Amino acid sequence: MPAEVLAALRPAPEQTYVDATAGLGGHASLVAPRIVPRGTILLNDADPSNLARAGPAVRAAAPEVRVLTRQGNFAELPHVLRGMGIRADMLLADLGFASSQVDDPSRGFSFSRDGPLDMRLDPTLPMSAADLVASIPESELARLIEEFGEDRHARRIARKVVQARARSPIVTTAALAEVVRSACPPGAGGIDPATRTFQAIRIAVNDELGSLEALLGHIEREAEQLASGTGRWLAPGARVAFLTFHSLEDRPVKRSFQRLQALGCTLHDPAFVAATPEEVARNARSRSAKLRSVTFPMK
Repeated sequence: MPAEVLAALRPAPEQTYVDATAGLGGHASLVAPRIVPRGTILLNDADPSNLARAGPAVRAAAPEVRVLTRQGNFAELPHVLRGMGIRADMLLADLGFASSQVDDPSRGFSFSRDGPLDMRLDPTLPMSAADLVASIPESELARLIEEFGEDRHARRIARKVVQARARSPIVTTAALAEVVRSACPPGAGGIDPATRTFQAIRIAVNDELGSLEALLGHIEREAEQLASGTGRWLAPGARVAFLTFHSLEDRPVKRSFQRLQALGCTLHDPAFVAATPEEVARNARSRSAKLRSVTFPMK
């Protein structure tokens, strides 16, 4: 949603843009030419391989812009910005993972092609998806699949996984997908039965919802600080935008933005923007995207 993101962020010369989930630098490359001269971009991503590609791409889009990179969880980003003395005029968190991650079988995010059961956005995390599947108690696995995958067959799936791992370790995406398929019928609309379980395990491995809640909490506290004139990492008038791809992400963003409105921020109208039919036709992954954005008061 490039045009919609630019409309929400309203980049201007000499401003600072922070991309909490840089990916391959697509959004940042669009922002960069609009903040020359003397603009600054901070690219943050949990995946070092993404950053290695994003940095050069953004610098090529606008050589005059100062481009900084930082590898790590975006929940820690406000502390990093304060330490660097950076105050963001724009912040974007695109919560969808990059196509480069999904399409690479070695990362283990997808069962469309077999690969190791990994799913770590940050490869230095101590627990992979295979580790989680091998060690988690059946009741906890069922809870994760029900809560993070919103799958009504969660208990049946968890039971099958535990039975299968007792016979042989589940270490590949194909093996896990096959176990899940054996536990439940095809989903509505032909959705592969493994889809929701893979989502649930990925969310758990990367603590995606915990990190999201932490970042939203930082943003809300910064709104309170700005109201008292003591903000430290968002500039007055800052624009903050989140791209979400499923209800588990969108609900906390929506609730947080409502709290930000009560703190004096302005919610953009309409409440959220969806991808156009033309974009969905070009990129099927955008069909569930929702863009929510807010502007902080000038003082």
